[in-house]
Amino acid sequence: MTSQSPRIYTYKITFEEVLYYYYGVHKEKKFDEYYMGSPITHKWMWDFYTPKKKILQVFEYSKKGYIEAQKVEKRLIKPFYNIDKWCLNESCGGLISLNQLKNAGKIGGTKSFEMKTGVHGRNKQKMSADGRIGGEKCKELNIGIFGMTTEQRKSASVLGGKTTGKIIGTRAKKEKFGIFALSPEQQYENSRNGGKKGSLTTNSQKWMCEETGFISNPGSLTNYQRARNIDTSKRTMIS
Repeated sequence: MTSQSPRIYTYKITFEEVLYYYYGVHKEKKFDEYYMGSPITHKWMWDFYTPKKKILQVFEYSKKGYIEAQKVEKRLIKPFYNIDKWCLNESCGGLISLNQLKNAGKIGGTKSFEMKTGVHGRNKQKMSADGRIGGEKCKELNIGIFGMTTEQRKSASVLGGKTTGKIIGTRAKKEKFGIFALSPEQQYENSRNGGKKGSLTTNSQKWMCEETGFISNPGSLTNYQRARNIDTSKRTMIS
């Protein structure tokens, strides 16, 4: 290896005009080749601002050296990853950032809808059938809600309902919205009319769990997701 041999190194990109920064590792094809990082999500910053590169550490030009460089890169990024707003790194040691996951989900969902693939490639009958099969499989394997005793299901349901209801109720009462913004007469009338219509409307809606594809009405889907420790916000209304 000579002083003009290709290198493997970790680096830091900064910008003259703003405080953003980016860490990376690079394996040269030839010595001192021009390289200013390989951003994807924030590539526009490299085009709009003036990037500057600082080589932090050079490693042995080998497979072992490259692996070591990647480890150092991870140590550089980790203290700032998903914490410091100025850090532009969207991955850290194989982990994907929250922003990248969110954007990937939007892009993937739109693409699936356009190409009629994944869940969008199945009709309502197919999705409903798959949901039933999934439920039967869980029952057969005794997992999820089927792996809980009757007492455990009841306790989980009561605890979840009390906690959520207490938080929402306290805020609504304090800020005077929802039922607390109505007079006693309005509350009674809405309750009488809404009880009839609300039940029909809610039960006719079909929602899909974004993680498993299970389809059901809102209430049943909530119980299904809670039993599997799935975030209940991960759902999509399909009808």
